[in-house]
Amino acid sequence: MTNTKQATALGTEPIRKLLIRYAVPAIIAMTAASLYNMVDSIFIGQGVGPMAITGLALTFPLMNLAAAFGSLVGVGAATLISVKLGQKDYTTAQRVLGNVLVLNVILGLAFSLVVFPLLTPILYFFGGSEATVGYASDYMEIILFGNVITHLYFGLNAVLRASGNPQQAMYATVCTVVINALLDPLFIYVFQWGIRGAAIATVVAQLSSLLWQLYFFSNQERLLHFHRGIFKLKRRIVVDSLAIGLSPFLMNTAACFIIILINQGLKRHGGDLAIGAYGIVNRLGFIVVMIVMGFNQGMQPIAGYNFGAKLYPRVDRVLKLTIFCATCATTFGFLVGELFPETVVSIFTTDPELIARSARGLRITVIFFPIIGFQMVTSNFFQSIGMASKAIILSLSRQLLILIPCLLILPLFFQEDGVWYSMPVSDLLASLIALFMLLRQFKKFKQEA
Repeated sequence: MTNTKQATALGTEPIRKLLIRYAVPAIIAMTAASLYNMVDSIFIGQGVGPMAITGLALTFPLMNLAAAFGSLVGVGAATLISVKLGQKDYTTAQRVLGNVLVLNVILGLAFSLVVFPLLTPILYFFGGSEATVGYASDYMEIILFGNVITHLYFGLNAVLRASGNPQQAMYATVCTVVINALLDPLFIYVFQWGIRGAAIATVVAQLSSLLWQLYFFSNQERLLHFHRGIFKLKRRIVVDSLAIGLSPFLMNTAACFIIILINQGLKRHGGDLAIGAYGIVNRLGFIVVMIVMGFNQGMQPIAGYNFGAKLYPRVDRVLKLTIFCATCATTFGFLVGELFPETVVSIFTTDPELIARSARGLRITVIFFPIIGFQMVTSNFFQSIGMASKAIILSLSRQLLILIPCLLILPLFFQEDGVWYSMPVSDLLASLIALFMLLRQFKKFKQEA
């Protein structure tokens, strides 16, 4: 079958060659995805105004929560597919594909139906005001209408990477970015749809790529493809997928509450523009984070396959190489954020006060960026080999055990700066916890080898 040889190569080809093959398309896709988010922010900031940037920032918690439910299915199923391919269990891998489709439709619909009637009070709770909630609501209503499309798009892209098709996953993402970038100015400026135009462009772009993904998996010659009998939900597959996907789900859910605390703290100590500044810093930091996620996605099928095949030395090599590459990326982000903050934030706005606040926030946020890549890779590594509980511990240690107390305590002493300083402090402490857990795990690997 097509792709059987590709899957088997995960256990035989040199690790460096495999990581390049899988990570480079993922990095291109993830960088494109971050630019995809930036495009909306840039056009909204420049074309609608600084309060619209703040309105967009208010939607981040809901976007993270939606992503949490998407990753609960997509990431968990992708990891399960990688492990099953490593075990040569192609029948189960096929059924996982079918279950991904059904679960994403169910969760996508459920999320929209629950959130939509409560949208306005939710946005006020997130730190909104009379000046900003209207923008946030206009944007989020369109996104909720297209939520099933978003879930399916991201879920099937994760399966594409896990099944030995990283380039196709990259094509889908790049296509989405290009379409969105073309539609944004058309809908915002020409059609005068404002912030709603940006949301419509997002959904239309994702739908275009989703249709291509559905076509791709309809090819009966591929190892993983749609066919009768795989769409019935299987209890074992659902439980295993959700268990593995629980780590990114909890991480994104925690991120939702974290952003709420950040927005509320910034509104209390700095006002609406402070929230807008966080929206800009969040988008810029997201570029570096997505590059690291690209490396993680490249590592995931390699680590998952070789762990399933009990080839532990190869698991060791791919982890170390991924950590090195991720550290290089985050160090570059640190240098840009410290040396050129005003230059990069001015892409989003011409408002002098918003530029000044964003630049200061960026400088503080990236203080410990050189080590955050290690923490992110380590958490993803445990997830990639199916050790969901350890991945959950690492995810929650930064978000809940460290960052929340910092956000509650530091602003009492440093006001607005205290909110910003909470983020690098949590990065440092979470990285130390990740180092401790990783060293313990590799000690066990050596004992089993």
